[in-house]
Amino acid sequence: MIRALLIDDHASYREALAFMLERDPTFEVTAQAGSLAEARARLTEADVAVVDLALPDGSGVGIIPDLLARNPNGIVIVLTASTDIRELACAVEAGATGILSKSKPIREIIDAVYRAADGAVLLSPSETIDLLRLASRQRHQNDAMQRTVSRLTRREREILEALGDGLNDREIGERLSISTETVRTHFVNILGKLNLTSRLQALIFAIRCGIVEIS
Repeated sequence: MIRALLIDDHASYREALAFMLERDPTFEVTAQAGSLAEARARLTEADVAVVDLALPDGSGVGIIPDLLARNPNGIVIVLTASTDIRELACAVEAGATGILSKSKPIREIIDAVYRAADGAVLLSPSETIDLLRLASRQRHQNDAMQRTVSRLTRREREILEALGDGLNDREIGERLSISTETVRTHFVNILGKLNLTSRLQALIFAIRCGIVEIS
């Protein structure tokens, strides 16, 4: 008996997959969840966990270490519509042993789950290595970005937040109760610390590192 845990926020898709799995007497769906919070509350013994990446409260990558901690001999398969190679790389680095596209027929997905539970490798060694290298490069880039962010003062972050709200120098000064000239001086310092040449580049950097959020 292969015990399966399904984590996907699309209930109709998840329940259809569960129905098809349980038509096969070799499968037992031990639990289902539609979010990270729900999944953490329903961690159970499972041989295979099928995890979507696009969950309402975060990326499914975040639950993979918890699943493997609960099931050291278990297998995590990512089932996703995402084509973001960086996110897929992070999933493999976190411990996923296979990546399946939601565009595939359910029968193919079930066959892949069965093969993975039986010890088959869903990713070739070269694919795995390439994804792990990408994840490593991305982690180093993120670390470097955070070190750069740490050099910014609280006031400089406030300046960037105001820039992200579309304010001009005068409006930023009014918001922060400082002069327009002081705002411009802060921008000069920000560009110097970030090694950038324009406010647009500074705004893009601020969005990438989370200082500015785009709604």
